[in-house]
Amino acid sequence: MAKQIFEGIKVIDFTWAATGPQVSRELAEHGATVIRVESHKRLCPLRTYPPFRDGIPGVDRSAFFTKNNTNKYSISLDLTHPKSREVTRRLIQWTDIIGESMTPGSMARLGLDYESCSKINPKIVYFSTCQQGQYGPHRDFGGYGYHVNAVAGLSACTGWADGEPTMVFPAYSDFIAPWYVLIALAGALLRRRETGEGMYIEQSQFEAGLTFVAPHILDFVVNGHKLTRNGNRDRYMCPHGIYPCIGQDRWVAITVADDYQWHQLCEMMGNPPWTFEQRFDGILNRKQNEEDLDQKIGEWTRDFTAEQVMTMLQEAGVPAGVVETAEDLFNDPQLKFRQQFRKLDHPVIGPHTCQAPAYTLSETPCEIARPAPCLGEHNEYIYRDILGFSDDEIADFIVEGVITTEADAPTKV
Repeated sequence: MAKQIFEGIKVIDFTWAATGPQVSRELAEHGATVIRVESHKRLCPLRTYPPFRDGIPGVDRSAFFTKNNTNKYSISLDLTHPKSREVTRRLIQWTDIIGESMTPGSMARLGLDYESCSKINPKIVYFSTCQQGQYGPHRDFGGYGYHVNAVAGLSACTGWADGEPTMVFPAYSDFIAPWYVLIALAGALLRRRETGEGMYIEQSQFEAGLTFVAPHILDFVVNGHKLTRNGNRDRYMCPHGIYPCIGQDRWVAITVADDYQWHQLCEMMGNPPWTFEQRFDGILNRKQNEEDLDQKIGEWTRDFTAEQVMTMLQEAGVPAGVVETAEDLFNDPQLKFRQQFRKLDHPVIGPHTCQAPAYTLSETPCEIARPAPCLGEHNEYIYRDILGFSDDEIADFIVEGVITTEADAPTKV
């Protein structure tokens, strides 16, 4: 295999929960050496979230954590211990990139903010990603992606027209923000190659989430239109919904964007008499009679499997797709062909499936060689072989609590 795109790049990962670890995971899966810095005293939230192997909680049993941390090394370190300073100093000297996703001010209190780290290594590229950014009146806003979903307006426009706002599933901004950071990191590394200078990258996940509602914000500014909850329907397309099919909880999504697609849909349904009624002629008429229209389409789809409806309509030029379950996704022939799911063997979880990046670099595709690490799994290798501490120094760190152990872990996950 050709040299990986980030091969030779070294990363210290102080990130937390989901957004930050996804950034460093992409770097690791494309060749970077990533060291995840953790502590048994204060577990990364993803280590405490289900699903767990066999339903049994444990710091090394979470599939959620495993998903976001493939190809990484893990060391355990109590950053609040005074003697941790020598460890972090050597880490900073060694690395090219530092990432953190703590509440603003946390890294500064530990002496690990960009200003402090750049004094030790002026060439580092340092990124911070948090809820609403490092500066401004709401910089201390705490929470997870679900809370940013609400603040960014995503919850307000999700749900049924006669219902309440919906807690968008999942923590949507966590799956938007990482890619902006990756693009910025690539640019910063190219700049450093030309100038030799490091850079500080600061991200607001709130602002990243806003980009996905930008057209609706502009529509309000220009036209005064307020985006409201509208279930599965669309302002400009009709029919536009989810329809029942043969089987338990089996559904298909159908979208008609213009009159041509409408006529194609009618033909596939056998041109029943109701399709010639004036109330369904043209988008405006169909919108006014949408509830009845959805019912009639649903009566047709009930006689077929979701896969049959999708295939028939796709061949007729009408956008349609099966509403797939997790089981469907694992068996999806397109995803199998593109090797979206890779098999790994975790020391605790055992054989399991991980998800590959949603893009492929033609010359240097990703290489997922190692499962996510157990907490502190690589202490000996990192402390001794990379950072240069002696066996006696490492033993002292363990005794003094600089290196945390299972004994320091919370009694419950």
